[in-house]
Amino acid sequence: MNEEHIKELLQRVAAGTLPVEGAISELRVLPFKSLGYANADVHRKLRTGYAEVVFGPGKTAEQIAEILSQLGQHGGTVFASRVEPDVAAQVLQRLPAAEYLAVPRLVVLGSRTVPDRGRGTIAVLTAGTSDIPVAEEAAITAELDGNRVERIFDVGVAGLHRLLARREQVEAAEVLVVVAGMDGVLPTVTAGLFSRPVIAVPTSIGYGASFGGVAGLLTMLNACASGVSVVNIDNGFGAGRLASMINRKRT
Repeated sequence: MNEEHIKELLQRVAAGTLPVEGAISELRVLPFKSLGYANADVHRKLRTGYAEVVFGPGKTAEQIAEILSQLGQHGGTVFASRVEPDVAAQVLQRLPAAEYLAVPRLVVLGSRTVPDRGRGTIAVLTAGTSDIPVAEEAAITAELDGNRVERIFDVGVAGLHRLLARREQVEAAEVLVVVAGMDGVLPTVTAGLFSRPVIAVPTSIGYGASFGGVAGLLTMLNACASGVSVVNIDNGFGAGRLASMINRKRT
């Protein structure tokens, strides 16, 4: 249930094309729709401006499809994250209108073209190519919230000249999402070079001593450069959403 839906509902009641009982029936889904195994938060877009996102792992294809279908009826474009290809194929059989984005493992239901609501551009940087799936999750999350996103991939500190070669693009952005595995140093370096807020995203990419991203997470939390905020390991969605909120036009 979003603001546009409620406006349209009230207009139909005022015009006499929808009886009051019909409007009450539709409003009964506030604040959530019970599916038995899940409570779909159809009210979240109205409260926060962003529809509930379905976390794919642990859910069956049937569950993902039904929850997306319910959310899509009330919240515009919605998506499920971390959906593996075999599960996604089954979801799309049940929900043909949906689209699967293989790199970030997102199942998206609804239009990916949304009105621009950002003050400027969000730049999403990665240290390496292996970090791109998490970065794409952040980028698409921000795009679906009405932001222009610039992707700047494979500019890690092992070859710092690659980052410096993209200086103009980085400086043109309002917010930087910096995704890094291994040693996790790129967010600190980026914050030390550019006067932009940095949202640091550690990834689980790395050798044994990276402890599944814990080493990078600790590096980012201990950053000596100011202006660095850190989300959890592999949390591209959280980074994209935070970047979008920082970049939001004020009315």
